[in-house]
Formats: sequence, C-alpha cells, structure tokens
Amino acid sequence: MSVATNTTTTVATPVAAKPLIIGGLTAAIVAGAATAAVAAAGELAGISLAVGGAPIPASGFAVLTVVFSVVGLVLALVLARWAGRPRTVFVRTTIVLTALSLVPDVLVDASAATKMLLMLTHVV
Repeated sequence: MSVATNTTTTVATPVAAKPLIIGGLTAAIVAGAATAAVAAAGELAGISLAVGGAPIPASGFAVLTVVFSVVGLVLALVLARWAGRPRTVFVRTTIVLTALSLVPDVLVDASAATKMLLMLTHVV
C-alpha cells in the first residue's frame, strides 16, 4: 500500500545583483527628483518648507531621498541573498519603515500644511 504525500519544496532562486543595483540606483534618482518636485510644487503653492523655523531646501528632499533609497537598495541586496522570500520581506519591511517615517512629520514643529507636505514626500 502506498501513501501519497503532497509536499511543496520552495527553493530560493538567487537574484542577480547587477540588475537589482542598476534598477535600484535608477529608482533612487527618479525618487529624488520626484520628492524635490513635490516639495517645490508645495512651496510654489504657498506651503512653507520651514520646520522648527529653519527652511528645508527642495534639493534637501532629493539628497535625503537618494541616501535612504541607497539604504533600501542595500537592504534589498541583503534580503535577495539571505531571505527565503526576499520580495515579500522587502515589501513588508518598507511598508513598516514608511509608516514609521511619518511619525516625526506629525510631531515636528510646523504648520499642518507643512506636515502634510512632508508626509506626502515620504509616500512619494
């Protein structure tokens, strides 16, 4: 008598690093430009970019976006190498980190419109 078993084996397929790096760096540059554009558009619409009395230049949004996008790229590379389901882990991690990035925007010393603009740039 034979017993049939239904087992599924998941094999992690290694992700090539070069396309991930090229795509990640391209996305970082596009995201930097997008956040700077959103900040500049908000400023043109009359929303102050001053936080705690100090203005944030639109270029500052681009720089920080690129820096943290590169951090995200490093995270993606690490997960691609060692996680069983890297895409799922990456998406869940970035959703949590994006939500956490909104907390300082709520607490900062700025107008409500500025806080909303800051939160919008984090989501962009």
